[in-house]
Amino acid sequence: MAVNQLTKDINTTCAYCGVGCGISAKVVDPELHLVEIKGREDHPANYGRLCSKGSALGETVSLDGRLLYPKVHGRQVVWSEALDELVSRLQETIEHYGPDSVAVYGSGQLLTEDYYVANKLMKGFIGSANMDTNSRLCMASTVAGQKRAFGSDTVPNTYQDLELANLLVLVGSNTAWCHPVLFQRIRAMKEQRPDMKVVVVDPRRTETCDIADLHLAIKPGSDVLLFNGLLSWLTDQDALDQTYIDKYCQGFDQALEAARTSFSDMQQLADVCGVEEQALVQFYHWFCKTEKTVTAWSQGVNQSAAGTDKVNAMINCHLATGRIGTPGSGPLSLTGQPNAMGGREVGGLANQLAAHMEFTPEDVARVGRFWQAPNMAKFSGKTAVDLFKSIDRGEVRFVWIMGTNPVVSLPDSNRVIKALKKCQTVVVSDCIEHTDTAEFADILLPAAPWSEKDGTVTNSERRISRQRALFPLAGEARPDWWIISEVAGRLGFAEAFNYSGSADIFREHAALSGYENNPKGKIRDFNIAPLARATDSEYDALEPFQWPLSEDAVEGDIDGSRSLSVTKPVMSNTESKARFFKKGGFFTQNGRANFIATPVQSPLNKPGKSYPLLLNTGRVRDHWHTMTRTGFSARLNQHTDEPFLAMHPDDAERYRLSDQALCQISSEFGKAVVRVQVSDAQRSGEVFMPMHWTRQHSESGFSGVLVNPVLDPVSKQPDLKFTPVAVEPYQTEQYGVLLTRERLAIGDIGYMTEVRIENGFRYEMAGRNLDQLSLFSRFKPYQKVEYTDNAAGERRVAWFSDAELQVLWITGQTVPACDRQWLQSWFCQSASIEEAWWVLAGNPPQGEDAGRQVCACFGVGEKTICRAIAEYGFTDPVQVGSHLKAGTNCGSCIPEIRGLIKRG
Repeated sequence: MAVNQLTKDINTTCAYCGVGCGISAKVVDPELHLVEIKGREDHPANYGRLCSKGSALGETVSLDGRLLYPKVHGRQVVWSEALDELVSRLQETIEHYGPDSVAVYGSGQLLTEDYYVANKLMKGFIGSANMDTNSRLCMASTVAGQKRAFGSDTVPNTYQDLELANLLVLVGSNTAWCHPVLFQRIRAMKEQRPDMKVVVVDPRRTETCDIADLHLAIKPGSDVLLFNGLLSWLTDQDALDQTYIDKYCQGFDQALEAARTSFSDMQQLADVCGVEEQALVQFYHWFCKTEKTVTAWSQGVNQSAAGTDKVNAMINCHLATGRIGTPGSGPLSLTGQPNAMGGREVGGLANQLAAHMEFTPEDVARVGRFWQAPNMAKFSGKTAVDLFKSIDRGEVRFVWIMGTNPVVSLPDSNRVIKALKKCQTVVVSDCIEHTDTAEFADILLPAAPWSEKDGTVTNSERRISRQRALFPLAGEARPDWWIISEVAGRLGFAEAFNYSGSADIFREHAALSGYENNPKGKIRDFNIAPLARATDSEYDALEPFQWPLSEDAVEGDIDGSRSLSVTKPVMSNTESKARFFKKGGFFTQNGRANFIATPVQSPLNKPGKSYPLLLNTGRVRDHWHTMTRTGFSARLNQHTDEPFLAMHPDDAERYRLSDQALCQISSEFGKAVVRVQVSDAQRSGEVFMPMHWTRQHSESGFSGVLVNPVLDPVSKQPDLKFTPVAVEPYQTEQYGVLLTRERLAIGDIGYMTEVRIENGFRYEMAGRNLDQLSLFSRFKPYQKVEYTDNAAGERRVAWFSDAELQVLWITGQTVPACDRQWLQSWFCQSASIEEAWWVLAGNPPQGEDAGRQVCACFGVGEKTICRAIAEYGFTDPVQVGSHLKAGTNCGSCIPEIRGLIKRG
């Protein structure tokens, strides 16, 4: 790395959610991978804000756990051997079984350039459309719904509309935790404009409800009915924009008929949705009377067997009122992954071609001409869940998995494991060596991680930003596009994949977006053609911009100006379009938007006698996907440190469960053991479990084994929010807490969760004969201090060496009652054996206990906050922040702080 790289800020983009926050990074030590991270103040997605995960990115870029060298059957090899083995197996598979026996399963973690090259190789040169990604689990229903309504996968509005709206409806989105920076922007605007109304539509009472004027805790799966009712209400209240409907739309009568036949009257509608009629009427009244209305949604809508209809039911209401593509009004999907949108732009899904083209004969021919492709795929390929079923059936015999962990993230993950065990060739490209999926790889390829990648990503508002590498490539790691291109060259396609860098790929991607895309033919929404002539230096300097780009004046940016400068000179005569569809211009055959009839469908599998509860899965505040990144940050592991099952107090009593006890949860597909979290934020009869934990971090706490693999019939997105389950107490003899400086292989003991702490690891355990575990023999060289209370069935042991606590073991017949945060602090300071009794006590002196972490950004604990509230009489989170700094960075903990204030 050049010397000046150490003194300058590197502008890049956050690796997490689809908000696409700009980051300013300063490399402190390239050898130790030390970097300072802060929000980029001039980036239009976040204006300097970062969430807890983004702020902690610098803690996740070390070489710890990295896959640094290619491996074949577990043996380290050089690149040429790994690639030759891969290509030999690939060619043999195609020769014997045809191109459709091959598949690629990618990720929204890939950069657009990586995505583009993989899509090109599969669909243009291998000749198979079996390229899908984990974005199928994220936003496929939005894609399908937008294409049905608009004729294209076009997000019509922008983030600023969230702030300009007078009514914001958040549907199936815990924005406070899943898109924290957008939530900060919304909160700040609501504080400035108290008349702004926020409605949260979610079965759970989440932290997002902290700013809600109305929370509609609807029954899971009733979203379509809710918005069908709204469409009917708007019609009855004469609140339609009939001019917009007549001029720019079609199919309204059919959509209205389907809506009206969904329910009989308002009381019946409210009963089926599971909300009070008064609350329902209030929501409908606000929507009817508020011109500037934005409806935003995320996975609670998409991850459903009726996800596409949910999307269309919401869009119907915006089309009916003409509230689309105008400042402060429109439907806006909030993408889950950092580059799910970029993947959609290059055809990363199995039913798409690049540049928002489809598998029509015209588009297949067009893309084939542009690529000069010898083997263009002509039909859609297998989508995520069906792809792994095809592997299980032996139809797909070669799968290449890039940057994702489907053994954890896909539903019915036991079947995924079964499929991968049977598959003739499993190739995994990843930056992490040990994942649940990597265990089944015949060939492991070291891909460059976020901090070593160079390219572009696109966020939820169609804004393309540069991602720039912070460090040189470590070990033998290589960019995904390079790996794919090397394979293509060995297959005989070197000329078509002769890229010298990501700029080459981006220029080709931009050129394809403009290829035969003009008013004389069918116009496509995605167009960044002016950047096809960007020089390397212009690409390097590219500033964030929204697509489409046009050589002609179309619409100005949000303030109506035409001053948005992306880079010069290539952008000097172009401008970006911020919004779509204010005056029609839809991408259907006749240019009119389609109202979609959305009849209410009964769920395929309802709770019953064997499985009486309904499982919902989702995210927690400080973790991301399967923890292959956040799991390396000690502070991100403290707020929610174990997998859990949240359930209503009535259900906990019914099933003889207490808060923090262990329970076994089972479905038709598998079983898991997790900690109980009793919470009245849950509806009775429904439970919630986070999706993040894997076998790398928890012996039994992964949700994928439970989830029903039922799919939306249109989008093929799996329903991750609606699985019937049963719950019972988990019977065990002993509980234990083990803190060590080294990572340990605990083995199969019943229940175990690993938590990374500062300078070590903590293991929460339950099982039989825990004191007899063989791992304790490795601590013999240390000095041991032990305390045993036979009457209480409790044992505490501490091992010391060189004035440092090395190991602490606490076990008993119940979950050990000790201050884990305080005990972890002993691994950050010297500790003589004379102080062992302090440690064995398990709890600090009164007033020194911080308690469970609430604020991840500044490491502030619950008890510290409560003491400050009691001592100073704080009545507002702002006061707590002024005193303790808690809540003053990302703001994600403000709802929790407010809850502590209310609790007194």
